[in-house]
Amino acid sequence: MNYTLNQLKIFLKIVETRSITKASEDLNLTQPAVSIQLRNFQNQFDIPLTEVIGRKIFITDFGLEIAESVENIINQVYAINYKSLSYKGLLSGRLKISVVSTGKYVMPFYLSDFIKLNPEIELLMDVTNKNRVIKSLENNEVDFALVSILPETIQVEKLDLLQNKLFLVGNSKEHAIAYTNKNFSELPLIYREKGSGTRQTMEGFIKQNSVSVLKKLTLTSNEAVKQALLAGFGYSIMPLIGIKNELQNNELQIIPVKGLPIKTVWSLIWLKGKKLSPIAVAYLNFLRQEKDKIIQEKFSWYEGY
Repeated sequence: MNYTLNQLKIFLKIVETRSITKASEDLNLTQPAVSIQLRNFQNQFDIPLTEVIGRKIFITDFGLEIAESVENIINQVYAINYKSLSYKGLLSGRLKISVVSTGKYVMPFYLSDFIKLNPEIELLMDVTNKNRVIKSLENNEVDFALVSILPETIQVEKLDLLQNKLFLVGNSKEHAIAYTNKNFSELPLIYREKGSGTRQTMEGFIKQNSVSVLKKLTLTSNEAVKQALLAGFGYSIMPLIGIKNELQNNELQIIPVKGLPIKTVWSLIWLKGKKLSPIAVAYLNFLRQEKDKIIQEKFSWYEGY
């Protein structure tokens, strides 16, 4: 066996994404480079690690077993590096955070200065929908999660970071006002996918106000909803945090509706009773000291709505 650490990382990423294309994007490598390294790694085994059927790559049972061993090897390599840096008195290691999709407009501002102060820290931030975020927290796969709706199925501790405001938004204010004055239920509404916190909040508002929805479109990301609004597909109840530029450029409009905005809170949460790593403890201490300053410097525009 003569495999390299680079080959191990590439193989593990392919197993994770089930795609040469996605693996190359995540690793900032070309597809041919990833394919060559995968082939070189596979050639060291008599049993196939992967199978390609049509254009889709599948991981064999043997490949999954090898991937488990590869993950252990890489974790041990990281541990060696972290111990070396810790011995020098530097804060080092992995900080793993799972973030609901709209939270990508929030979390980076609460991370950048901490990472600059501690350049040896490796940040792993997964951006996905609320259900997957809670699952990763429940499985103890991450240190923290950023949510706007607290989970009901697990016990957590929290640190509130920023208020979350959701408004009815569209690209034609005049048209929407004509609708809302007549009947809010006649608006063509755009939904996020099931499992999204934004969708959960929107459905709660609709149910609470007994609004019947006659026409709706479901899209799988905040960006997709925003593009649909810009194209004039309809209206949606959206978090203010993700539409700053579009509002300031008058590309989207907030539509006044009784009962809106809906207000929740962006909170960093972690499992109750979890033994936090030194990095996680340091990050919480940083946030407690700096969060008000971050709000003032990065989110002052937010208070105008």
